[in-house]
Amino acid sequence: MSSPRILLVLVSLILLQANLLALVQSQSSCLNNGNYTSNSTYKANLDAVLSSLSTNVGSNGFYNASVGQNPDRANAIVVCRGDVQLDTCRGCLQNATTELLASCPNQKQAINWQDSCMLRFSNETLVGILATGPTWYLWNMGNATSPDQFKQDLRTLLDNLRGQAAYGGSLRKVAAGNISAPDFQTIFALVQCSPDLSPDDCSNCLIDAAEEIPRCCDGKKGGRVLKPSCTLRFESYPFYNATRLQELALQPPVLSPPGPGEHGGNTTQTVKDGGNSKTTTVIIIVVVVSVVASVILAVAVGIFLRKRRKQKPMENSETVDDISSPESLQFAFGTIRDATNDFSDNNKLGQGGFGSVYKGKLSNGQEIAVKRLSRNSGQGDLEFKTEVLLLARLQHRNLVRLLGFSIEGEEKVLVYEFVQNASLDLFIFDPIKHSYLDWERRYKIIGGIARGILYLHEDSRLRIIHRDLKASNVLLDGDMNPKIADFGMARLFGHDETQGNTSRIVGTYGYMAPEYAMHGQFSVKSDVFSFGVLVLEIISGQKNNFFRNGENVEDLLSFAWKNWSEGTTANVVDPFLRSSPGSMREILRCIHIGLLCVQENASDRPTMASVALMLSSFSLTLGVPSQPAFYEPSSYDIDVSLPQENNSRDYEHNSTQSDHSSKNDASITEFHPR
Repeated sequence: MSSPRILLVLVSLILLQANLLALVQSQSSCLNNGNYTSNSTYKANLDAVLSSLSTNVGSNGFYNASVGQNPDRANAIVVCRGDVQLDTCRGCLQNATTELLASCPNQKQAINWQDSCMLRFSNETLVGILATGPTWYLWNMGNATSPDQFKQDLRTLLDNLRGQAAYGGSLRKVAAGNISAPDFQTIFALVQCSPDLSPDDCSNCLIDAAEEIPRCCDGKKGGRVLKPSCTLRFESYPFYNATRLQELALQPPVLSPPGPGEHGGNTTQTVKDGGNSKTTTVIIIVVVVSVVASVILAVAVGIFLRKRRKQKPMENSETVDDISSPESLQFAFGTIRDATNDFSDNNKLGQGGFGSVYKGKLSNGQEIAVKRLSRNSGQGDLEFKTEVLLLARLQHRNLVRLLGFSIEGEEKVLVYEFVQNASLDLFIFDPIKHSYLDWERRYKIIGGIARGILYLHEDSRLRIIHRDLKASNVLLDGDMNPKIADFGMARLFGHDETQGNTSRIVGTYGYMAPEYAMHGQFSVKSDVFSFGVLVLEIISGQKNNFFRNGENVEDLLSFAWKNWSEGTTANVVDPFLRSSPGSMREILRCIHIGLLCVQENASDRPTMASVALMLSSFSLTLGVPSQPAFYEPSSYDIDVSLPQENNSRDYEHNSTQSDHSSKNDASITEFHPR
């Protein structure tokens, strides 16, 4: 090829790359939340608020403002990428403003992502409101080598960065770092939240963003997930300005001056993912890397790899305050009594061995669930403090949140968030309500439970073994998201501890791992066993110890194993789900995963980290399960006395109930319809 032709090709490739980069650096979404006219009051307010953004944004890269009064108030939020300089931030916002008005000329609500900034405007309050949709994806065309290990290392890195970002303060919530990956690779990542979010909302947003990675970037060595309230990006090369981030970390926070008419607002509305977007809410952009860019990148990576040093993964940086004084969570008993109308029977949600659960409403209108421990329940100070101290420290969207407690004389109550849809068992085992849970919802519930248990096992400050995971201890919120509840039987471990023994075996028949039920040995694999049973219950719609097969009643694990071995696994599936043949491959894979979790030998069961990976990656080949432990129904008490207690952290208690449900039934998960 002649030199002029080569030069022409190179110029064309460079121009193509420039156009593609421009595409990548600007994405707009117009939300169908009403239109405005060119001479309207809202248009004038919007122009005023947008004109203030680039000049008033401070060095922290965050600014919010509003102009006007409802219903014509215009609100805006800007967040610049945490590692960019102020002049870059301001220039980015000017471009975003121009492009957003051009892309969404009449919409009252819209969002634009640039490479260095994000701009949102709306006629609704934006400050402090978590918005996880619409979502945009971008990914690197290159594939990661050793993809399974790459994904595990990426998850570790993102989990570490999530904690740093969530607790980064009210003006800056950003974190970046890297981790050694297989085959001489290094993964670089940056996560960022809008700093007006609470730590919980920031963490939940980044969890949602990480969950999108398998959908857009599975097996890729780079990708981005862009949401209104948070973003994440990972690459196999250093794409962020680490020096700038270090400089900002050392600077004292600087407050931005108030904008015109700026004021806060109270609202509970959240922008729903995939809600009313005028354009497609999830847009996939394939970034074609030109030959020139590939050569440059290869050279840069080669130089970097020669200089690369081994680096240990960062330790989990969760910074939930240590609660040495539970009084900070204490409610006045009179407040709780008033909230429940003096524990009125009309407010009772459930009754169990430890007491009753009531719905209440605080004076500010917040709904709560109150667990009132019975005075002769047998749950003493140890069990009570276990739930208080554990739940106060746990921060995860798939765990029920403890709001506080109250003590007065012999009265002890725990105050939780109220979860609208009660417990999972009231849906999957109900002949009518089970039809509310299609496969998409059931799969979402399975994944959420897996993430909650994974957090307890690996990502919380202490390793926590739940020991009573079951359908009635999983609550469902208004969007059918699962929340694991009832930590009265939980056991605490240091991260270097993996198992323990107990002489008091408590829990729920059918969910207990055989080594625990027979010998009092428990570990993270005990929870894995319970999770496997729960997966099979969710898919079959029947209880583990009362599986009805025609006129016969048998053990669910036995039935699932027999059908899997004979190649008739579909017999295990709830008939309601069989009407969706397109989902059957995913359903059968989940049964396979459930059988791997209930294997008799604890060492054969996967960890929850492996389970989460199996659920999110269909490219991962599953192992062959061995025969599970089979149980025979029994009505006698399961409290077994063993010679000695080998673990000093003893939080369990005896139970004398003999039903086939929970042995600590006074959980807030024991809801019953009135």
